[in-house]
Amino acid sequence: MVRKIVERVPLEVLKKDLEKYQKKALELGATDAKIITSDMILVDERVRAKCIYPKCSNYGTNANCPPYAMEIDLVRKIVKNFQYAIFIKIEIPSIEMAGPEVKLKRLHVRGQRKNHEIVSKIEAEAFFDGYHLALGFAGGPCKSTFCPNDKCSALVPGQACRHPLRARSAMEAVGMDAFRMAANVGWDVYPIGATISPSEVPHGTRLGLILIY
Repeated sequence: MVRKIVERVPLEVLKKDLEKYQKKALELGATDAKIITSDMILVDERVRAKCIYPKCSNYGTNANCPPYAMEIDLVRKIVKNFQYAIFIKIEIPSIEMAGPEVKLKRLHVRGQRKNHEIVSKIEAEAFFDGYHLALGFAGGPCKSTFCPNDKCSALVPGQACRHPLRARSAMEAVGMDAFRMAANVGWDVYPIGATISPSEVPHGTRLGLILIY
């Protein structure tokens, strides 16, 4: 049942809804999900700098990555206007994130796609529950997840995103220090790259965030 918009959601209703979204994330495949307050969301220019130097292959290729993603100052203002968020973690087999074959064989796509889908589904559910300003952020670029071989249609004047209900900016693309946030809530996150063997890390991690209210 779609709810009407109200000026202020009662605290007891908000608490139940946050717990519902937390449970929903787990049902959709998240390894863990936590209800956090907005002051736990860390925004840092250095995160955005890592997209630029050394330049990521997705930089400038889609509307959800820098330089087109929301600017850091705007993200800070947006976060301050929220009180609560759902923070999700998906543990990924290390073989799908570490080693030189990951990008060649697109092994990373399964985890990225699941992350985007969990985030967008919770964002949508919150929207129809009356949290009309809910915003979701996933992990990993939407370009390599959904449109690896196509030009981003959202960058073409007069056109829109091919996947508007699923594709979201990554937390890191808007300057959120997802790794440090994960460490602060007690989650284990390991740095992973093409030069790391899958045997060197227990698992990979995908992180997502939905600002609720």
